[in-house]
This record gives sequence, structure tokens and C-alpha cells, in this order.
Amino acid sequence: MDSANVRWPASLWAAATAPGPDLPELVGTTATDVIIIGGGFTGLSTALHLREAGVEVAVLEAMEPGWGASGRNNGQVIPTLSRPDPEEIVARHGAAGERFVALLRDSASMLFDVARQYQINAEQEQTGWVQPVHSPGRIQIAERRVRQWSKYGAEVELLSRDQTRDMLGSDAWYGGFWNKTGGHINPLALARGLARAVLERGGRIYARSPAISFTRHNGGWLVKTANGEITGRALVVATNAYTGEFSRSLMPEMAKEVMPVLSWQMATRPLSDTARKTIIPGRQAMSDTHGELYFARYDARNRLVTGGAVIGNRPEQLKLIVAERLQRLWPQIGPVDFDFVWNGYVGMTTDFLPRIHRLGPDAYGWTGCNGRAVALSIGLGSELSKAVRGVPDVELALPFSEPAPIAAHGLLRRLAPLMLMLYRRRDAREIA
Repeated sequence: MDSANVRWPASLWAAATAPGPDLPELVGTTATDVIIIGGGFTGLSTALHLREAGVEVAVLEAMEPGWGASGRNNGQVIPTLSRPDPEEIVARHGAAGERFVALLRDSASMLFDVARQYQINAEQEQTGWVQPVHSPGRIQIAERRVRQWSKYGAEVELLSRDQTRDMLGSDAWYGGFWNKTGGHINPLALARGLARAVLERGGRIYARSPAISFTRHNGGWLVKTANGEITGRALVVATNAYTGEFSRSLMPEMAKEVMPVLSWQMATRPLSDTARKTIIPGRQAMSDTHGELYFARYDARNRLVTGGAVIGNRPEQLKLIVAERLQRLWPQIGPVDFDFVWNGYVGMTTDFLPRIHRLGPDAYGWTGCNGRAVALSIGLGSELSKAVRGVPDVELALPFSEPAPIAAHGLLRRLAPLMLMLYRRRDAREIA
């Protein structure tokens, strides 16, 4: 699929956010010290941290900053991975895994600190993130997460069923896991604010300039676009689930180690004052233990921003499904109408762990957000900026691995939406 030719539905964030900065295309030949491919959270965070260190940097963005997943997601700031917990990460990656766990632990606070430091109005609310459990047996998930994350110093708490009911205003759940440093943002506003911060500090951003290829050149890197080329000492590829969408030759091994899965987002009309008093009254971000994706948070206009999964491309069907779900979870909500329905890609890996790679001398890339990139991307930007400045591996929170493309990637990508049926069956089973 060619993302440049897809008519993506307009999002709430696009309607609510001031326009981003005017940016040029890359035309002709130029040079910099560090080239970054991808103008989402990771690329912009990397560029910002490099400029703060006095390093010359240029970002190549295929469309506009925040056009891809960074501006299309639900905006939940979650300082964990979707499934792997600290012990699994450390068992896989050793000391680098421990440093990565610490980065995850602090990633939400790092995002909110960056927004404050650079005076970015991203409608940020650090009200915490809660993961309620949808069946009695799944309280084991919450207990495990509290135990493991507490061991690594995270601000977490195990919630009883009564506490979860008070926090969320619903009897649907049986307890939960609360991370107090999480929250939610307007993701497109954050992306555009990061872009402005990069420009204000002397960085360059080229829009509508998808990278076609990169190669080694005179001891550095050469990146080509349709109308220009740029050389640099170092390179960062930060395109995540969109890596293969504009050029199949850009980094095919990295593109094929994730499944780009459509994640549907939607926003209700603003809820009444009465409804908000009992529906997530503390305005936490919430996503529960369903594999089928049950999640919700408020935006600054008091819309409930939620979403779901659907086989095929039928937003009208999704509206009916999610409206019924909201009324089941919160009967007090009354009639549910949606003003916005949109989508974007999530890069899923087979084990729900991200992939971080060395692509050559002074060249790095990552992919595999698994629905947790909002907080993580800001932290990874800081670490990638250190890597291209020569910080030793033993000081980096980057668990490197070799690219591992998924076999029969094209076929499995077409079949990926059918996983929804498997998730529904798993969600219905109790954990013994």
C-alpha cells in the first residue's frame, strides 16, 4: 500500500490543532552532520536532543511532522510495553534490558517534562494510566505488573475492584494496575510543537520529501529523495510502521519485521458535566486487558476519545460496536454519537517487543511500537542522540538486535485483521 496515495480520514487532532510550521521540500544537494528519516516523535525528539548538544541535524519527513502514527494515535502516555514486563525484558537483553526498563519507567515523565521545558501546549494531563482487568483471573496480570515494576522503582499501585469502580465509574472491571506517571496528550499538537522547537534551535526539517534510499558514501551516509539528496556523518531511521510505505527499497528488512495494523480511533461529542462526574472523573487514561482494545480518555474539550478494532474498512459498523460498548461499560453515558473516526498504523511485532538496530557505522533505526510509542519515542530520541554522538553501548538504554523479517510478511499482512477473532476468543477465556 502506498501511504502517500491513501485518503486517510480526518482526525479530531487535525481539527483541534493549530497548523504546523511551513516547511520546505528537499530539492537539490545539501549536507548535515546527522540525517534523520522520519518526522514523528522519535525523529523530532532525536533532532531536538541533538540540537541541544550543538549537533547539526536535518529531518526528512515523507509528508508533514505528525502526519503518520505520531499524530493519529489515541494520545495515551503509557510508561510500559503492551505485554512484556521488566523480567522478560531483562531476561532477553541483560544489562541493556535493565537500562531499557529504566527508560520505560521514566518515559512518561520525560514526555511531560519536555512539553513543559519547550512550552508545548499539547493539552497534556499527567493524571495517570490505569489498566483495569476484565475478568477475575486476569487480576494476576495486574499483580505481576505491580510486583515487577515496583521492583524497578515505578510509581505503581494495585487497585481493588472497589477502587477501580471509584476511579473509572464502572462495575465492568475486577481490579487493575495503576501507573501514576502516565496520562494523555494531543499527539499532533506534541509533534508540531517538537517540530517548532527543533526549528527554533537551528535544526532543519524537510517536508513532503520521502526518503527513497540510503547508502554509504565517502565514509558517511547519502540519502536520496525524489528531488534531492543529503549527505551526513550519521543516520537515524525513525519511520516505524511506515518504513515500507513510501519506498520498498528504504529498509526492507526493518519494514518486514513489523505488521502495520490499522488502529481505529474515534471521539464522542463532548460529554455533559453530569456524565463526567461519574465517568473517569479523575481523567486518567484507560486501556484494559482486552486484546480487542478497550480504551478511553478525555480530550481538552471533554470528548471521550476511544476506539476499537474491526475486520475490513467499515467505520459505520465500528461506531455501532463501540457505542454499544461504551453504554455497556458506562450505562450512565446515555446516547453515544461520534463526531470523528480516523485511523493510523501501529507497528506490531511477533513478541510485542520493539526492535532497535545498528544499520551500519553511526547509523541506527527502530521499529515495533506495539501501541506504546507515545512515551517511549521521546525517551528513545534522547538515547539515539547519545548513540550518534558516540556514547558507549554500556551507557545506552538501547537493547540492540539484528533485523529479523517475518516470513511470508505480505501474506500475513493481508491476514492480520483476522487476528481480531482470535483476540475475541482469548478475551472470553478465563485465566486459571
